[in-house]
Amino acid sequence: MLSLAILLFPAFVSADCADLERYTSWILETSHTIVFYAVQRPFARVEIPNCEIHPLSTIRLLNSYVCNSDKIMIDGISCHIISVELLH
Repeated sequence: MLSLAILLFPAFVSADCADLERYTSWILETSHTIVFYAVQRPFARVEIPNCEIHPLSTIRLLNSYVCNSDKIMIDGISCHIISVELLH
């Protein structure tokens, strides 16, 4: 049964998560995608399709460890994360 789930929903089964507690900065890749950095090294790309992000937006984590479908605060608005991609 698990192998069937992997074949039908590979992105769900292999969903990435990232511990963003150690991030020191972020850059805007698109108006819906943020790349988080630890010092000068990019370590996670987070896509947030339902909220528009600006270069001066305020980002607040609700949890330091985030996964697909978690929430993040963008400019005081709760937004759903659609994907988390580790960059190492």
